[in-house]
Amino acid sequence: MATENVTIRMDAELKHQAEELFNDLGLNMTTAITAFVRQAVREQQIPFRLSRTHNSETLAAMAEAERLAAGPDTSWYESAEELFRAKGWK
Repeated sequence: MATENVTIRMDAELKHQAEELFNDLGLNMTTAITAFVRQAVREQQIPFRLSRTHNSETLAAMAEAERLAAGPDTSWYESAEELFRAKGWK
């Protein structure tokens, strides 16, 4: 079977972490990425869930932020400098 080169760019730290993981699993980067692509092609989908929905922890944090923002004691500032002046900070 003929092979072709594929070049990808990724964050150096992510690459390092992936290489450590794959090495512990007895794989190299090429084998791991090939396994991912084979499974995607076999299943005709990305082999993990991709979603724009948020988990319960994120939803709770968003609700809290909205509650705090709507509170009567909430102050709004146009800039960090304005906040610092209002608080008497430098």
